[in-house]
Amino acid sequence: MNLPNAETLFETLAERIKPLIQPNTAIVGIHSGGAWLAERLLPMLGKDLAHGILDVSFYRDDFNERGLHSETKPSQIPFDVQDKHIILIDDVFYTGRTIRAAMNELFDYGRPASITLAVLVNRGGRELPIAPQISAFDTELAESQNLQLLRHENGTFYFTLEENT
Repeated sequence: MNLPNAETLFETLAERIKPLIQPNTAIVGIHSGGAWLAERLLPMLGKDLAHGILDVSFYRDDFNERGLHSETKPSQIPFDVQDKHIILIDDVFYTGRTIRAAMNELFDYGRPASITLAVLVNRGGRELPIAPQISAFDTELAESQNLQLLRHENGTFYFTLEENT
């Protein structure tokens, strides 16, 4: 598989999100790739936009198998979630379990008016009735493959594709 250009997909994602921004919108990035994307989207969408970061490690149903991220940081939601239109940002959508965990955590902060899921890549393999409303790229990967978003030192994005054994 030829890996897509992550920077091109980022621009596509930004263009698809822009029309959704309204006065009561907030952007929330999921650790780590979604948080990176959200960080770079903010200047493009409006610096005054409410925003936060979720680390859903403790909310995952497979926490005992996965454990904590090596760089775990507490979630940071410094705004009132109640009645906000949340745009939830993630890098690669796979089974839906991360998104379910993120929604569970968001509801601990309050009841949003809506949640829209925007992802850079929808790689197929959904296990839950959760799907992104916005995706910059859709593909099918084998269960043994892992598509990962990474950042260069200058902040630009790129993908790696690994085979799980």
